[in-house]
Amino acid sequence: MRKKMMALILASTMVGVMGCGTAETQSGADNDSGETNEVVSTETAAAESTSDDADAAGEKTWIIATDTAFKPFEYTDDNGDFVGIDMDILAAIAEDQGFAYEVQVLGWDASIAACQAGQADGMIAGASVTEERKESGWIFSDGYYDANQSLAVEASSDIAGFEDLDGLSVAVKTGTMSASYAESLQSDYNFDITYFEDSPTMYQAVVGGQVAAVIDDTPIMACNIKETGIAMKILEGTGSEPAEYGFAVFSDENQELVDLFNAGLANIKANGVYDEIIEKYLGE
Repeated sequence: MRKKMMALILASTMVGVMGCGTAETQSGADNDSGETNEVVSTETAAAESTSDDADAAGEKTWIIATDTAFKPFEYTDDNGDFVGIDMDILAAIAEDQGFAYEVQVLGWDASIAACQAGQADGMIAGASVTEERKESGWIFSDGYYDANQSLAVEASSDIAGFEDLDGLSVAVKTGTMSASYAESLQSDYNFDITYFEDSPTMYQAVVGGQVAAVIDDTPIMACNIKETGIAMKILEGTGSEPAEYGFAVFSDENQELVDLFNAGLANIKANGVYDEIIEKYLGE
């Protein structure tokens, strides 16, 4: 095993996520320009010296973009640290494969834009592997988690399913499988779609009555409801077919990074580290 991996969190756009999904204002996050942040938080000073050491040794440091608030996959904990399933899996794989990396916390849309512009090498943000994304240029790793999308409403709502959404508004996160799922059902059930940039804000719109319901990844909503007590409920019978989450790059030049991820993922699944990470966050 080579040099210990390094994770550099660029947090100038980071969202402080309370518990598992209460909304907080995102300051500068989800920058549609896709420009990477140049301001590094004080927490990363030590990591910068590690990066300098890696550069001095001629070791490539991969730039990995991620979302700001998608607990339990990526989020800011009560200590102000950026953590989550995606972060732990990435760290374990990097250690197993002996590569250095930096994490840029940009938001969903900005992460995609940064990768497409060559400002980041790869992206890990609970991204569902789909044929449509592959056809548009996403290059995915092997799947590292299976998830689906479901409909949720405010806890006291009388809405029991899609058939009760006629004329109402449903919140979704821009550019996600949840948005695609909602769009595929919209004409059948005659509901409006309101787009948001992050999950916590969507949930607050539901409990605040600005929208009637939300469609989002089921494990994300379940985590929020369990850990924060947010007044929402997931409706049974509304789930989509499960899809895998994958690490993604957007250029063949970064195929090496996908290969490293796949090899490391296989190893941490074989040695039990993967199961420990999932147990830590989801109790599965």
